[in-house]
Amino acid sequence: MWVAIETATLSSAPLLYFNRNQRSLEAVWKYLLIGSVGVALALFGSFFLAYSALKGGMASSLLFEDLVRDAPRLSIPWLHAAFVILFVGYGTKMGLAPMHTWKPDAYGEAPGVVGALLAGGLTNCAFLAILRFLQICTAAGEGAFARHLLMVMGLVSMGVAGVFMAGQRDYKRMLAYSSVEHMGILVFGIGIGGLATFGALLHLVNNGLAKGLLFLSAGNIHRAYGSKHTDNVTGALRLAPASGPLFLAGFFAITGSPPFGPFMSEFTILNAAVTGGRFASAALFLLMLAIVFIGMGATVLRVVQGEPSEAARARGYKERLLTVGPAVAFLALVVLMGVYIPRPVSALLHEAAAFLELKR
Repeated sequence: MWVAIETATLSSAPLLYFNRNQRSLEAVWKYLLIGSVGVALALFGSFFLAYSALKGGMASSLLFEDLVRDAPRLSIPWLHAAFVILFVGYGTKMGLAPMHTWKPDAYGEAPGVVGALLAGGLTNCAFLAILRFLQICTAAGEGAFARHLLMVMGLVSMGVAGVFMAGQRDYKRMLAYSSVEHMGILVFGIGIGGLATFGALLHLVNNGLAKGLLFLSAGNIHRAYGSKHTDNVTGALRLAPASGPLFLAGFFAITGSPPFGPFMSEFTILNAAVTGGRFASAALFLLMLAIVFIGMGATVLRVVQGEPSEAARARGYKERLLTVGPAVAFLALVVLMGVYIPRPVSALLHEAAAFLELKR
C-alpha cells in the first residue's frame, strides 16, 4: 500500500508541470517535497506498528490481516505512537490541515482534469490507508483514542479551509481549500463512527463526483478568460453559457445543498453526531459548513455574475461538446446520488462500513 501511494504521487507530479512556467515548477517541487516528508513519516509509522508487535511478544508483521488478528496483543503505547505518525504521514497526502500546504499551489497550477484526479483520486487513496490503520486500533480496543483524534483534526481542517476561503480571489486555489475542507469532513465522519462511517464513505464518492464537476468547469472558465483571478474573471454565465452554470451548480453541490449527493452524506454524518449525543461537535460541524458556504459563495458569485470584460470577449472562446460533456456527466451523477443511491453502491458502502468497524 505504501509503495502504491508513493507511486501515485510520483506519476502525477509531471502532470502539474503542464503549463511549463515558473509557478507550475514551484508547485511540482512543493508537491514532491511535502509529499515525500509525508510518505517518509508513513513508513516510519509502519515500523512503529511492527515494533508494537515485537513489544507484545509476537513476531513482527506488516500484513493487515496479521495485525488485525493480533491487535489485542500489540503494545498499546507503541500502537498509539504508530497511529499518530501514520495519521500525520497519510494526512499530508490527503491534504488535511495543517499538512495541506502543497494543495493550493498544486491545484492552482494544475489543469482542470488533473485537479479532478488529485481531488477525487490520490487524496482518497491516502484516506483509505488511514482507515486500514483505524481498523487495527479498533481491533486492539483503542478505537476511541483514534476516533477522537480524527474528529478533532477533521474540525480543524474544516476551520482552516473556511478561514482561507474568505476573500479568496483565485478560484482554483479556492477549490484547493474546498478539498481541505472535505478531507476534514471525511475524517470527522469516521471519528464519529456508527452511521457516520457509512456517511463518510458515501461522502468519499460524492466529493469525487462534485470535484470532477467543479474542476472541469473551472478549467473551461480558465481557458475562456486566460486568468484564475476574480479581478479579471466576471460574467462567466454570459461568456461561457455552459461552463458558467455548471460551475455555479458545482458550488451548490460541494457545499452540501439539496438535491445534490454531498447533502445526503453530510446530513448522514450530522444525524449520527446528534443521535450519538455529540451536540457540541455537531454544532461546530454546522458552523464550519456555514463559514465555508459564505466564503466560497463570495468567490463563485464574483466569477459567474456581472459582465465579461472586453479583453475576455476578444479571446473568442467557444465551448465544445468534448469540454462540456464530461462536466455535464458529473453533474448528472452527483444529482443522482442526492436523489437515489443505486442499490449496488449502497450495499457496497454498507459492507465497507461494517468491515471497517469489524462487524463482519
